[in-house]
Amino acid sequence: MDSQTGTQIIILGILLVMSGFFSATETAFSSINRIRMKHLANNGNKKASHTLELSEDFDKVLSTILIGNNIVNIASAAIATVLFTRHYGNAGITISTAVTTILVLIFGEITPKSLAKESPEAFAMFSTPILRILTFLLQPINYIFSLWKKLLSKVFKFKDKQTITQEELITLVEEAESEGGLDSHEGELIRSAIEFNDLDVEEILTPRVKVVAVSETASLDEIKRTFMKNGFSRLPVYNKTVDNIIGVIHEKDFYNVLYDEKSDIKSITKSIVCVAPQTKISKLLRLLQHSKSHISVVVDEYGGTMGIVTLEDILEELVGEIWDEHDEVIEFFSEIENNKYLVHCNANLEELFTRFELKSKSYDYDAVTVGGWIVHQFGRIPDVGNKFVFEHLQVTVTKTDNKRVLEITVEILE
Repeated sequence: MDSQTGTQIIILGILLVMSGFFSATETAFSSINRIRMKHLANNGNKKASHTLELSEDFDKVLSTILIGNNIVNIASAAIATVLFTRHYGNAGITISTAVTTILVLIFGEITPKSLAKESPEAFAMFSTPILRILTFLLQPINYIFSLWKKLLSKVFKFKDKQTITQEELITLVEEAESEGGLDSHEGELIRSAIEFNDLDVEEILTPRVKVVAVSETASLDEIKRTFMKNGFSRLPVYNKTVDNIIGVIHEKDFYNVLYDEKSDIKSITKSIVCVAPQTKISKLLRLLQHSKSHISVVVDEYGGTMGIVTLEDILEELVGEIWDEHDEVIEFFSEIENNKYLVHCNANLEELFTRFELKSKSYDYDAVTVGGWIVHQFGRIPDVGNKFVFEHLQVTVTKTDNKRVLEITVEILE
C-alpha cells in the first residue's frame, strides 16, 4: 500500500468520525431535556448554560449540523470512489458506493445516534464548543437558509408553535413516576394541582340538605347545642330560611358572647362570600383569602342556597381528605366480598367511573355524585332492591331515605 492510499484511508476515517459527530450532535440537541438543562445552568454549570443558549436558536444549529454532515459525507464518498477506482477500475464505483453506504450507516448514523440518545445532555454539552465555532464560520450560509425558511413560511403559512398542554404536563408527570423520579403521592399531588383549575364549585359543595345552620333569631342555648352536637367551628346564619344565608359565626366568638352574657349574635355575625355554582375553585380560593374567610355559600340562579363550600373542601382537592378529631370517617368504597363493593352515594361519580374502569365518561351525565347518577338512571328515586346493569357492573340500591339514595352495591360481572 503506497503512501497516497494510506493518506486517503486516514482522511476517510476522519470524515467518518466527523459524520458520526454531526449525527450524534443532531440527536443530542433534538433530545435534550430543557428542564434538566435549565436546572444545571441555574446551579452554575457554564457548559449547560452555553448549550441552553445555543439550543434557543435550534434552526441555526440544525442548519450548521446538516451542512457539515453533508459536506463530510459527500467528501467521504468522493475519496472512496477515487480510492477504489484506482485499484479496481470501473468496478470500483460500485464497490465504493456499497462500502461507503455501509460505513456511513454504521459509523456515521446508527451507532453515534444510538449513543447520543442514551445521554443527550452530556453529549450536547461536549459538542457545544465545536458547534459554536462551526456556527460562526457558517454564518453566511445559515443566513441564506434563514431567508429561505422565511420564504417557505410565507408560502405554506405554517401554524404558530403550540405551547405545552395540560394533557402533556400530566403525561410528563406519569413518565417521571414510571422512571422513579417521583413517587405516587408526589405524582398525585402534582396532577391535582394541574387539574385544580378545571373544577367548579358545584362539584365539591356540601349540598343544602346537609348544611347545618342557625337562625339569626335562635337563642344562645339553641346555638350552643348546635355547636356541641355537630362539632363544627363555624355555623352559617340565615334569615327565616336556609335559602337566605346572611353570614357566619365562629365558635370562639360565640362563646365570648356567651361568657359576656349578651343576648344576641348580631355583633359576631361575619359577612359570607356568595358564589355561583360554575365558579372555579381556584377563583373561590382567592376570594376566601382576600376576604379572610373560611366558608362561602353557593347560590343558584334563583338566589336560593345550593350548598356551602369551605376552605378545607378546596384544600382537600389538592392534598386529599383532611380528617380531624370530630369528623366521621366515611369509606366511600369498601369491598364486602370478592368483586362486590359497597358504595356511599355521596362519592364522586368520576371516581366511581375511574375505579371500575368504565368506558363511559362521567361528564356525559348531569350529576356530580353517585346518588345523582343513580336517580338519573331510574328517572326517579328508586326503592331498596332496585337494580340495573351498566357495562360490566350490576348496581343494586341498598339504602334510601325516600328523598335520596344513600348506598348501593356494585358487583363486577364475569
